[in-house]
Amino acid sequence: MPIDFKKYGPLNGYDELISNKGNPRQAARQICSYFSGLNDDEVTELRLAVDVMIKALGISFTVYSEGTNIDRSWPLDLVPRVISSKEWERTDAGLKQRLKALNMFINDLYNEQQIVKDGVFPQDVLDGAKNYRAQCEGITPPYGVWAHISGTDLVRDGDGTQYVLEDNLRVPSGVSYMLENRHVMKRVFPELFQDTRILPVDDYTTQLFDMLVSISPRQEKLPEVVVLTPGIFNSAYFEHSYLAQQMGAELVQGSDLMVNSDDCVYMKTIYGLKQVDVIYRRVDDDFLDPEVFRKDSTLGVPGLMRAWRAGNVAIANAPGAGVADDKVVYTFVPEMIKYYLNETPLLPNVPTYLCMNDDDCAYVLEHLAELVVKPANESGGYGLLVGPMATKKELKQFARLIKKDPRNYIAQPTLNLSTVPTLLEDGTMAPRHVDLRPFTLQGKRSYTTTGGLSRVALREGSLIVNSSQGGGSKDTWVVKVGSK
Repeated sequence: MPIDFKKYGPLNGYDELISNKGNPRQAARQICSYFSGLNDDEVTELRLAVDVMIKALGISFTVYSEGTNIDRSWPLDLVPRVISSKEWERTDAGLKQRLKALNMFINDLYNEQQIVKDGVFPQDVLDGAKNYRAQCEGITPPYGVWAHISGTDLVRDGDGTQYVLEDNLRVPSGVSYMLENRHVMKRVFPELFQDTRILPVDDYTTQLFDMLVSISPRQEKLPEVVVLTPGIFNSAYFEHSYLAQQMGAELVQGSDLMVNSDDCVYMKTIYGLKQVDVIYRRVDDDFLDPEVFRKDSTLGVPGLMRAWRAGNVAIANAPGAGVADDKVVYTFVPEMIKYYLNETPLLPNVPTYLCMNDDDCAYVLEHLAELVVKPANESGGYGLLVGPMATKKELKQFARLIKKDPRNYIAQPTLNLSTVPTLLEDGTMAPRHVDLRPFTLQGKRSYTTTGGLSRVALREGSLIVNSSQGGGSKDTWVVKVGSK
């Protein structure tokens, strides 16, 4: 039977495609009309086409479970998430504004620390920042940019308000899945892309390469750009190889590079050594250079920090950028925007309690069952507590953790995340919670993807969207409405 969006629901908040009256939102009308006209057999055929394409393209991700690595096909839902281009204009501007302020903040921390001296950013927050790297002090990278690639997690509350949930500034991942989602959907729904004004995302790898070229220390010639991966057993290896291939850059591991006595980085080739100008690194700071960070690391390059400090190689994201990839630091971003840019933040933060503040901590401990509690430097949905879904044992455990190390925890209200129509295994459509991760680049200039990676909590009622914990994904269509 055809999909009837009038019967879709129940909706207990904001839905990205369907209003509370059961009508498609303006940007989604054409898409909803198309899906409403499909019968069961056609839906089954389309789902099969998506699955076959994902397998044929080898789009996978790795789940670490009980000490084993499990490769799984990437989960892509048939129904896209739709955003109007008019709404996206403000989001785009807000993302660029946020990354610009964050980069000014990071550069300030490793140099004058004026924001600390002026009392806008607390000294004790800086003292407890686990990803602050003293080895980066006194450095100003090209254009003052440390975080060249940012993956910003956006959510919408039940009343339709869009919030920034967190900033990912170390080695943000997921953009290859955004690009491959679009590739699959264009192949499966050519008629929708012909008839609907869906803004493209295909230029990301070109924009990424241009940004990397712009930060090269040798501007007089075409730079040698490489992608540094930890190797095939990393959960994001598909993305590392995909981006290198799309940019025409070499995919290398630490053992493929060396630093000579001239403090320059060289790539080992069958023709001899070749100087490297820009490294897009997908290796964490701790493993980048055994001379400076973890001495037991076999993933990095001995002497890499010497070469970077000498200005002979550019690294994106720069070592030390993770100081701002901290959920406690996140709470101060609106103040950073006002301080550095003298502007009003275009994208608000989720209201947040800092457990390092006595009053906030007392409130959090009293209301644990109502809040989401997050550790400052974890990612991937790990280490957090969703109060309304937690057991009494988990609540007691987190109370102990917070009391032991309050600097390491923040708490936020349990948002009623917006939903999207999602096709279930039985062929019915049901609302599932969703977030969005757009990607912003900053080098000589700024760029933001049109839309981003929409991640869906496939389990009913779940707020955990990460693929490693059972989440799925959707292609994100930014649609231009109105006359052509």
